Amino acid sequence: MKTSSFKSYLKKTLVTLTVAFATVFAVHAQSQPIKNVVLVHGAFADGSGYKALYATLTKKGYNVTVVQNPLTSLEDDVAATIAVLDKQDGPVILVGHSWGGTVITEAGNHPKVAALVYIAAFQPAEGETTLQWVQSAPPAAENGILPPDEKGIVYYDKAKFHAGFCADLSKADADFMYASQGAFHAKGFVTPVTKAAWKNKPAYGIVATEDKSIVPEIERAMYKRSNTKITEIKGSHVVFISQPEAVAKVIIEAALAASKK
Repeated sequence: MKTSSFKSYLKKTLVTLTVAFATVFAVHAQSQPIKNVVLVHGAFADGSGYKALYATLTKKGYNVTVVQNPLTSLEDDVAATIAVLDKQDGPVILVGHSWGGTVITEAGNHPKVAALVYIAAFQPAEGETTLQWVQSAPPAAENGILPPDEKGIVYYDKAKFHAGFCADLSKADADFMYASQGAFHAKGFVTPVTKAAWKNKPAYGIVATEDKSIVPEIERAMYKRSNTKITEIKGSHVVFISQPEAVAKVIIEAALAASKK
């Protein structure tokens, strides 16, 4: 074989092998299951509420990180979430509860986010505020969200916290949650979303059928509007605490579906 012909043959072979290896690598990369889950809490709560869900997911092999929202504004909570997303080593399933749904709607535009999971959560579109959705249906009688105080901070009424926020938990657990609730600044409720991630990424929504803080009809209306895949679970507003296995199942479904893309 002439030198020029051999060089040409060698070049073609190398190109073929390179393409083959690249294809194998791409298929392998796509088939790798997504194992990173980031949990974003809502108002009147903190990250400690995710302990049972964290334990359930980690036992199943997931790498779970809990964001501690400052609750000072939508922008601040989004920034706190993005800081956590930046540190993940690969694709992420981003999960938000209640107010945390508004946060993940904005923060979910991060390139590492593969899918969104809304747990009894708000899901505004561009230009919409959380307050719009709060006011879109009459509140349950048990709802205890108080008006902002003189500092613009919103708290949950202690007398209604157990029945309105976490009726399917023990009184002892409800008392701890009330004592550890974050100081939520009301301006977050009236800040519009600028870009809704659910318009471009797969979304899963859990309706808590016994919710007294966000009535279930509001959750259904938001999720249906956005073509979110809906799962209904019997539970209070903190269904992720009372039903961690059922909530984890939805998160795992989102992870497995996103891993196949």
